[in-house]
Amino acid sequence: MYLWTAFTLGLLGSFHCVGMCGPIALALPFRGNSYWVSALNVLLYNIGRAITYSMLGALLGLAGKGIALSGYQQALSVAIGVLLLLMALLSVNFESRVQQIGLVKQFTGRVKKMLARLLRSNGSITMLGIGVLNGFLPCGFVYMGLAGALTTSGVLQGALFMALFGLGTIPAMLSVSLMGNVVGIELRKKIKQALPVLMMVFAALFILRGLNLGIPYLSPHMGKTPAEKVRCH
Repeated sequence: MYLWTAFTLGLLGSFHCVGMCGPIALALPFRGNSYWVSALNVLLYNIGRAITYSMLGALLGLAGKGIALSGYQQALSVAIGVLLLLMALLSVNFESRVQQIGLVKQFTGRVKKMLARLLRSNGSITMLGIGVLNGFLPCGFVYMGLAGALTTSGVLQGALFMALFGLGTIPAMLSVSLMGNVVGIELRKKIKQALPVLMMVFAALFILRGLNLGIPYLSPHMGKTPAEKVRCH
């Protein structure tokens, strides 16, 4: 996937994030400060989320590098695309399924407890910490972003991919924190209805990338498969 895809996914997915993380954004302990101090604190919260996304992206990028060196990056990209396509067509709520996994449920519970403690505090470091913890909460769009990071085949590339994803989510989340819930229920419903279409678009991008068609920006050459490497010797 290319970096413009990461920012676009974050920007479009941010309206979904408003529904999921909006209550946390509205509960941030920055009230009573001047407008500019409040804006800085909210920005720190969003930077904290981006930091977490970048760290997760770096880990997935490292894993993707191993896959690329093994020659299976194309197959991985196609497999991710097919999975997203099936989820969109079958209306599978992957996000809720993941949250039901035992280890994920335990981890999320601990994160929420730490968030609850921090939300009773105040200060810039607290705001940054809330953002960092918020980044670990389950989110379908973050999972799509991490799938993209997995295909970047590098630690730096994976981190940058998810950093741009996080950057794309900032405008909507910043607006919610500073101006209240600006995204109404009806708009959120429409966005939720459009989610399968968005998933199909990104599924097509993953599949095109994996097909190795040599099309700039959409399906560039990704290197040789293991079978091709064997034939070269």
